[in-house]
Amino acid sequence: MSRQLASKWLKTNVMAANPYIARHIPPSRLFNATNLRSMLNRYGMVVIKPIRGGGGLGVMKVARIGGRYSCTYMARTVTTSSLSGIMKIINRRRGRRPYLIQRGIRLATIAGRPIDYRVKYVKENGAWRYRAIVGRVARRGLFVTNLCRGGVQMTAAQGIRLSLSSRWVRRKKQEMRNLTKASTALLESRFPGIGQLGYDYGIDRNGHVWILEVNTRPQ
Repeated sequence: MSRQLASKWLKTNVMAANPYIARHIPPSRLFNATNLRSMLNRYGMVVIKPIRGGGGLGVMKVARIGGRYSCTYMARTVTTSSLSGIMKIINRRRGRRPYLIQRGIRLATIAGRPIDYRVKYVKENGAWRYRAIVGRVARRGLFVTNLCRGGVQMTAAQGIRLSLSSRWVRRKKQEMRNLTKASTALLESRFPGIGQLGYDYGIDRNGHVWILEVNTRPQ
């Protein structure tokens, strides 16, 4: 039985301690009003997500444009003129669940719809193997790409070619493989017993590869 590790915050901190991997992890902080204000001031747009959970459930996008704030959940966006106003909107959705804030990455898109990538890495007979590397395009109007939320699956090569350029296909797939291998070695040394991992990668519009999160119970 493969070990489960639910906390996104714990996994993020372990990987961010490695300088090579850290360059590919969006800056993240625990959710509170002070951290939200400073990250919005710095990045303009953030994603907030439950520390435990999957399937895109509870994930919100928060942005500051001039003096106004917006919060998007699924296909609905609410705007307000104050940080305290946006905190009330977030907390109604969040309840008492602990959340983290992650720098928002402006992902490459296909026909205006963001795409990310799932790399499934599984340990079989003592050796780690790649089970799948696929692209997932968000349903029109959504920013989450989860297939259970209407996302469309395609090959990673197809996704990179359509959202960026065919000349980047080989290089970006190799970058994801290299990061997967390095991150897994780190996670396995810290959490012995893990046996299957699902890495969610984003590639921004400049071609930089980001590790958005890692799941120990990949869908």
